[in-house]
Amino acid sequence: MTGGFLTLAVAGAAVPASATESNAAPAESTLEMPTVSATLASTAAQTADATQQAASDYELQAQQDQAAAHAKTAAKKAKAEADRKAKEAQEAREAARKAAAKRAAEAKAQAAKASRSAERTTLSTAGVSNATGNAATLISFLKAQLGKAYVLGSSGPSSYDCSGLTQAAFKQIGVSLPRVSQDQSTTGTPVSLDSLQPGDLLYWGSAGSAYHVGVYVGGGKFIGAQNPSTGIVERPLDYDMPTGAVRVL
Repeated sequence: MTGGFLTLAVAGAAVPASATESNAAPAESTLEMPTVSATLASTAAQTADATQQAASDYELQAQQDQAAAHAKTAAKKAKAEADRKAKEAQEAREAARKAAAKRAAEAKAQAAKASRSAERTTLSTAGVSNATGNAATLISFLKAQLGKAYVLGSSGPSSYDCSGLTQAAFKQIGVSLPRVSQDQSTTGTPVSLDSLQPGDLLYWGSAGSAYHVGVYVGGGKFIGAQNPSTGIVERPLDYDMPTGAVRVL
């Protein structure tokens, strides 16, 4: 090809110009090819560049999508871990709160027990030291009745009911009590259970309508005709804490 022209040699039977030109050379044929223009070359180059850029864009987008997916998965795992730790922390706080409440309740119960013990000790000390005179005589009589039977309506000497025993006991020191517990509970001066002295009359129920009576003998104890099963017994106050007390002596 020279200057946009292509020269071809065509082989074949020669066409004689005349009968005498049988040895003439073969004829040549020349074809003209179009010249590639600069515009076409530029367009092809731009198309190649665009294709390469699109491929790069697709690859970049794929990488970004993959990174976003990994980030989402990591965030989900981090949230789950944070939620687990928060739950464990909450459970630990709740367990600590319950343990503290339990310790506080136990401490309160121990303090109350110690207070009651101290109160009994105080009563015991005061009772023993003050059990003299009429109170000592009264208590001595009551102790002598321990073990005897409880019989409703009886006032001695072999058996008693609760008010029959207290009436008989106070009679030993010249004090006349009414026969029934309701009336005995309003005889004398009301006193606090925190300030009991030996010889104080104890009652259960309301003053004026008491259903049971006994006598405080000191040492945090009382003596009374309790019931047919026990008879006349000596018991600590907290065995059956009385409702109130009156001082007759």
